[in-house]
Amino acid sequence: MAPIDAFWHAINFLLPGLVVAVLGASAAKLLWRHDLAAVPWHRLALWASLAGMAALVGGLLMFGRDGKMATYGAVVVAAAAALWWTGFARR
Repeated sequence: MAPIDAFWHAINFLLPGLVVAVLGASAAKLLWRHDLAAVPWHRLALWASLAGMAALVGGLLMFGRDGKMATYGAVVVAAAAALWWTGFARR
């Protein structure tokens, strides 16, 4: 595999965690505008994306391949937990 192919493969592997985090952070800031006024959007997105990407790597290690629906479910749960922790629990 060429280095550019490996780069794109890694980016496409981690992209679902990033997309879920960005959409989740945006929805949280929109829905809980007053409660999350003190928490910057980039902090929410950062922690949710790290949690989602960790769930993707964990799913790859557990199942031996990516693309399992259980892994994508874990991404959603991990991102939601990170959003809750960053936005509400750490006050």
